[in-house]
Amino acid sequence: MAATTQELYERAMSLNDEDRAELVGLLLESLEIVADDDVEAAWLKEIERRVSELDSGAVKSVPWTEVRSRVFEPRAR
Repeated sequence: MAATTQELYERAMSLNDEDRAELVGLLLESLEIVADDDVEAAWLKEIERRVSELDSGAVKSVPWTEVRSRVFEPRAR
């Protein structure tokens, strides 16, 4: 008996955060999306630049709770 997409979703939502994240990664990998080599190279360069900025102290990371509040909480007007 095959499970419906909704049933699979409901079962997946009962997993802990770590297991759900792993499942998401596995599902994305299964899509076999063909990546453009130029795009991949550009992302790698950008990632290396950002890591270098973090390592040198030129920029600081921002906790997710702060980012979330900036993005999702209404601003006082």
